[in-house]
Amino acid sequence: MSAGESFYITTPIYYPSDVPHIGNGYTTVAVDALARWHRQAGDDTWMLTGTDEHGQKMLRAAAANGVTPQEWVDKLVTGPWFQVLRTLDVANDDFIRTTQERHEKNVQTFFQRLYDRGYIYAGEYEALYCVGCEEFKPESELVDGTGPFEGLKVCAIHSRPLELLQERNYFFKLSEFQDRLLDLYKAQPDFIRPESARNEVVSFVRQGLKDLSISRSTFDWGIPLPWDESHVIYVWADALLNYATAVGYGSDQVTFDRRWPAYHVVGKDILRFHAVIWPALLMAAGLEVPRGVFAHGWLLVGGEKMSKSKLTGIIPSEITDVFGSDAYRFYFLSAIAFGQDGSFSWEDLSARYQAELANGFGNLASRAIAMMEKYFDGVVPEPAEYTGQDLKIQQIVADAASKADAAIEQFRIDEAISSIWTIVDALNGYITDNEPWALARDEEQRGRLGTVLYTCAEGLRALAVLLSPIMPQSTEKLWIALGAAAELGRLQDQPIREAGVWGALHPGTGVESLEPLFPRVESTA
Repeated sequence: MSAGESFYITTPIYYPSDVPHIGNGYTTVAVDALARWHRQAGDDTWMLTGTDEHGQKMLRAAAANGVTPQEWVDKLVTGPWFQVLRTLDVANDDFIRTTQERHEKNVQTFFQRLYDRGYIYAGEYEALYCVGCEEFKPESELVDGTGPFEGLKVCAIHSRPLELLQERNYFFKLSEFQDRLLDLYKAQPDFIRPESARNEVVSFVRQGLKDLSISRSTFDWGIPLPWDESHVIYVWADALLNYATAVGYGSDQVTFDRRWPAYHVVGKDILRFHAVIWPALLMAAGLEVPRGVFAHGWLLVGGEKMSKSKLTGIIPSEITDVFGSDAYRFYFLSAIAFGQDGSFSWEDLSARYQAELANGFGNLASRAIAMMEKYFDGVVPEPAEYTGQDLKIQQIVADAASKADAAIEQFRIDEAISSIWTIVDALNGYITDNEPWALARDEEQRGRLGTVLYTCAEGLRALAVLLSPIMPQSTEKLWIALGAAAELGRLQDQPIREAGVWGALHPGTGVESLEPLFPRVESTA
């Protein structure tokens, strides 16, 4: 996208029935990295995250804990859900809660609009419902139960029996939008990414859509329908609206026009809500559909999807307390192809931390700055004439920056990091080949030594800028140690799409000693 354009991006709206696990953290840091990149590129960026606080599951959890639903969600959200954003260095612009008035009031405005336009009607409903998913389940998504549930059909995700719900509800005419949705997917092939997710949704919609129950009358923990307060809006229909209400839908048209439409990043298990139901609701209301929906894969632990109910959940602080938040962000964003399933293991995290962060990037930064301190009295040296070797590094830096930006445009954060890492590998090889410690022993090689160390310093300057959306803490330390903060200003203000332009760091800039960016980790247990 061109600099200055609006870039509004959202995480899924999380259901805070328990503390956040590393799967929630994975999605959030991915969206944060994309937002940081676009913000640093000069795009009009806005990142939203938040919590979905209504529904039957929340009502039951509150009752089990002897508190009101509002007290229950307040405790969960202001505690662990706010904390995880600090733990993972997430720079979100807004945090929406579906119990906030700005949301509830404008959800009612939206559904009144749909009702007035003839897209909602009353009817009878009977179906199997999974309280864990807060979702009605077709036969195709049920499996045979085991253990205490043997002989029963259970939810494939939660492995628990379903409840048969019989209610008089209000329905949204989703079935009327089949052709319009298929036209959307055809006209905008990248509306749903990756391609595997797009194919799944297209296949699902082609099979035909049923009208959607959008209200409940058997409990009251939700937003009342404006024309019939004996019904509350189905938690999923309420939740999807957060992306619009957070940027002013119904209350601040100027902000809404500036920000909307959004890009949504979601786990693949909630893809249909975002790629089928949500655009259909927007079409019915006469609003623009989202810019796109990106579905990432599942995080697998021991071969199973992260799950609170199966106790495979790992909380992010278990990792950050040992390795730090930058390592968490780097590992999950680089080790997994964004859009595919990925496996987490402590052994893999530990090995990558040591090889790529401590020995690769961290050691490169420490060595280069230490040599400038030792051989040039702590200043960035003046380069002499560039040789083919030096020009090759310059080309690698330029290519890495442009390829990383192109990868970010495709939401492929892993590919962006891979491109940037070519600079780390090239500079480490460059130091080995040029042996600055040997050049330092020969006064006639002083000019060459200056060129080699300037090349290292300028390569590190580019790395600090390019990696700052991924690893904000370590890159800030490197930026200060390079003297770049005093010379060029704050790291987060550096135009990231120009990071590959050679020569930004001025000779004579004073460097400072650098503590190891990624200290040795003795134990991962």
